[in-house]
Amino acid sequence: MRPFTWLYAATVGLSIFAGLGIFMAGCGAPAQVAVGVGPPPNCPYGYYEVPPYNCAPDGYYGPEWFAGGIFIGAGPWYRGPARFYGHVDHAFDYRKGYRGPLPNRGEAPRPERAPFRGQAMHDPRGREAPRGQR
Repeated sequence: MRPFTWLYAATVGLSIFAGLGIFMAGCGAPAQVAVGVGPPPNCPYGYYEVPPYNCAPDGYYGPEWFAGGIFIGAGPWYRGPARFYGHVDHAFDYRKGYRGPLPNRGEAPRPERAPFRGQAMHDPRGREAPRGQR
């Protein structure tokens, strides 16, 4: 009866091994996940180039971030030229300590714009420009 027990154990072991192989083969398929970012924030003076993409105050972005008065975008919604760097004012950057008021989404811009005084340059993802491009 001993050979029968060994044969039974081997059959059960091979069945489990085969079942795991079939299960693991099905798990190897690449995941297909699509994550949309939705429409860009509707902000009167543009929005910060990093999450959570809050509206930026008037004076944060320099004039090169606007085409015909329309913000060219930042972050995943950027619609400008490749290798773009534009001026920003760190005085209005919440990552640099700004705690003043921010416009609300959907708010209309004021008729008179604040003068721009920024000296820093960022790319559309919020990274500082290399020294040779400032």
